[in-house]
Amino acid sequence: MTKDVEVEEQRGGGGEYSAKDYHEPPPAPFFDAEELTKWSFYRALIAEFIATLLFLYITILTIIGYSHQSDTTIKGNTECDGVGILGIAWAFGGMIFILVYCTAGISGGHINPAVTFGLFLGRKVSLVRALLYIVAQCAGAICGTGLAKGFQKAYFDRYGGGANFVHSGYNKGTALGAEIIGTFVLVYTVFSATDPKRNARDSHVPVLAPLPIGFAVFMVHLATIPVTGTGINPARSFGSAVIYNKDKIWDDHWIFWVGPILGAAAAAIYHEHIIKASAIKALGSFRSNN
Repeated sequence: MTKDVEVEEQRGGGGEYSAKDYHEPPPAPFFDAEELTKWSFYRALIAEFIATLLFLYITILTIIGYSHQSDTTIKGNTECDGVGILGIAWAFGGMIFILVYCTAGISGGHINPAVTFGLFLGRKVSLVRALLYIVAQCAGAICGTGLAKGFQKAYFDRYGGGANFVHSGYNKGTALGAEIIGTFVLVYTVFSATDPKRNARDSHVPVLAPLPIGFAVFMVHLATIPVTGTGINPARSFGSAVIYNKDKIWDDHWIFWVGPILGAAAAAIYHEHIIKASAIKALGSFRSNN
């Protein structure tokens, strides 16, 4: 490569040099047992556990509170009382914004097995970290939902425990499609908001990353609450299903794992191999080396 070409590639457009030199970070190792010897790894697991616990506690109580306030069998209540679907969507999106902001520097702020799985496929985290993150997230979700039930046991049992299921008027195919597309929106947003090339070009992006992620959760909830109550997070669905523990919830539960896993995989493949064209770059590098 000539010197003139090198200089041109370093320009940030408009003839000016970019503020930072960008280097593509190496992919995470597939299996990194050395992580198990580091305190920072266990600190990240604790952060994921606590974040998911707080997420489920606040959001489940929001759902239960709205269900109680809009229960027309209670004298004086109307269907318009309470925060409504808009308020529930804000609770989910707002909590994700807050918790990602708080934990991004510790664990990456996943708070969702689908996000962790997508980042694993994108070679952002190792298999060891991905598996233990998912365990911590599910454990946190169970504890957070259990805490919500402990504070409002009667309302929790009466109003379905905030659990996800296929709502009347929709079939399982529609519900699965809603979960796949909803999770795709979320995980694609995570990849875009945390893209290291964008972070290198725009110094403000890492600070703002939690905002689009929270808004993605908010928007998906607006669209899919009427269909499934919105899963897009297997830990959220699993935690409420374990604590509520009714047959109907378990009958539909597979949708809230299969849908997010497929959506996360599609988002990872789309971002890494189409938007960033990593497969094409790797093929080009292979050919040039030969």
